[in-house]
Amino acid sequence: MADRLTRIAILKEDRCKPKKCRQECKKSCPVVKTGKLCIEVTSQSKVAYISEELCIGCGICVKKCPFDAIEIINLPKDLDKDTTHRYGANTFKLHRLPVPRPGQVLGLVGTNGIGKSTALKVLAGKLKPNLGRFNNPPDWQEILTYFRGSELQNYFTRILEDNLKAIIKPHYVIIVEHDLSVLDYLSDFICCLYGKPGAYGVVTLPFSVREGINIFLEGYVPTENLRFRDESLTFKVAETPQESAEEVETYARYRYPTMTKTQGGFKLKVAEGEFTDSQIIVMLGENGTGKTTFIRMLAGIQKPDTVEGSETEIPEFNVSYKPQKISPKFPNSVRHLLHQKIRDSYMHPQFVSDVMKPLQIEQLMDQEVVNLSGGELQRVALCLCLGKPADIYLIDEPSAYLDSEQRIVASKVIKRFILHAKKTAFVVEHDFIMATYLADRVIVYEGTPSVDCVANAPQSLLTGMNLFLSLLCFLCYDMKSKMKFLLSVLERVPLVA
Repeated sequence: MADRLTRIAILKEDRCKPKKCRQECKKSCPVVKTGKLCIEVTSQSKVAYISEELCIGCGICVKKCPFDAIEIINLPKDLDKDTTHRYGANTFKLHRLPVPRPGQVLGLVGTNGIGKSTALKVLAGKLKPNLGRFNNPPDWQEILTYFRGSELQNYFTRILEDNLKAIIKPHYVIIVEHDLSVLDYLSDFICCLYGKPGAYGVVTLPFSVREGINIFLEGYVPTENLRFRDESLTFKVAETPQESAEEVETYARYRYPTMTKTQGGFKLKVAEGEFTDSQIIVMLGENGTGKTTFIRMLAGIQKPDTVEGSETEIPEFNVSYKPQKISPKFPNSVRHLLHQKIRDSYMHPQFVSDVMKPLQIEQLMDQEVVNLSGGELQRVALCLCLGKPADIYLIDEPSAYLDSEQRIVASKVIKRFILHAKKTAFVVEHDFIMATYLADRVIVYEGTPSVDCVANAPQSLLTGMNLFLSLLCFLCYDMKSKMKFLLSVLERVPLVA
């Protein structure tokens, strides 16, 4: 019995289609063959139902399902007593909660679909925790008894005293952030969330900021002696070494002239620059400084007002462009989209192993493009961009909508692809860690956002980052002041729904 309690069955309702299959899951289940209703599917069923009490964990239904709609997962043995909330049968469940502390910023880090938003809803009083009993949810007195002796008992008591009108109690902040450098900057402590996205999530105890981030990257929780990821998420950031004369001659070199572009009340000047193949140039600057405008001029989508220097116009580059904003208008599946746009690439074994597999495109192939989430759209868009044959890849904000883990994977995919294909990439990126890892050279933007800005010529990673950070020093000081002010306000003024 104890072993059965550690097994959960997850049914993906958007994929389960009993009326379009032969109910292979039910027909192949060895428990059903003994006469027990381990899997139930009737002519009126919208989705199948799997009994976690009767399931023996053989996994046959997982393999037989034609729509890849079933997951059978064995949980760590000690988690059942820590169940905080479950939405329903065969759905996601959350174990434990972050513990907010007065006057401190608690950061949450974990992949998408792991329970961060669920935890915040519970802490904000917007979701009543059912302790896993979705059929017979407990009342608040039982919930308070469950958390007796912990800081959460006092926390929920104060939430109840305010009649659940408080979003988050005064002087408590919870922050969910996928940019690890921002999380490091803002947080006093960090809780990691691990598990299986869409299936279950587990909240760790609070760690110091550096320890918590390292635990997330390593994929191992030492206090629980538990590894939640097979591989650690690590990469080395290093200055691009100076090439020898022989190596320089092997690179194809390109130049673009000095350009200006005026749009309404905004003026951008782009200083003349050069770049080579097998190189990634990252653009660094605040919002509104013209990074996307420069990319669009290189892509030929926008024409500059004036072109100075020896060149009379921008060289015609064969480019592949991933825009900042992605509109899911394609009226069919991801498979049809890839087949139509990048047929040769998506069927090539090298592209599949280097791009599609790490971006986990295969699990999206049969989903409708219009139904994809922001993160899923971003991964598909990146795949489409890299799959198009080009000399220059213009990639605008590849980290948008991706979680911390996916950002690191996407960075490695872009870096490996550009290096092996001997192409060039211009990348606009606000995630500082991702930008630092990707960049061979950087273009730093200066000036007043949305008014008058200059895009400097590409320069080395070390020189460019030092210039960029020097420009941000006053902004960072201002951010600290605003954060201290925010905390002081939250200690005095309740936030009401």
